[in-house]
Amino acid sequence: MKLTINSQMYEVADTPNRPLLWVLRDELGLTGTHFSCGMGQCGTCTVLLNGKPVKSCLTPLSILPGKLIQTIDNLADQPTDAILPTVHRAFQLLLPECDWCLPAQVLTASALLSKNPRPTAAEIEREMSDVMCRCGQYALICQAVENAAQQLNQESQV
Repeated sequence: MKLTINSQMYEVADTPNRPLLWVLRDELGLTGTHFSCGMGQCGTCTVLLNGKPVKSCLTPLSILPGKLIQTIDNLADQPTDAILPTVHRAFQLLLPECDWCLPAQVLTASALLSKNPRPTAAEIEREMSDVMCRCGQYALICQAVENAAQQLNQESQV
């Protein structure tokens, strides 16, 4: 089975019901996507599928051919003015805790800002609520998204 992950084509074992999370981590060595609950409740395993956040522990391979999968693993390959690196920097500045949820938070925030570059506080809170933070840093998470939005909007006006 061929999958497009982080703009690269990968050939993976054709096991239709196998969750994407295990293919990413075990078969491809893309360990930026974290495992936590395995039941889709915490959101820690979030990746982007055609630009939308999905929980990779619940996403079977059978639905993935022809779709674009993005993980946090290709962050270094992104242009510095892209949404993903800007969001990542905003999170790094505000969240000095454990970083367990950081990949999922960054991808979720990037998806939000891609579709809505000027979200309200309520929209940020609603979108970001799908990813659990073990440290309870929800106010800082929302602040990081607001800061990233401001930065991206300033850059787009230049």
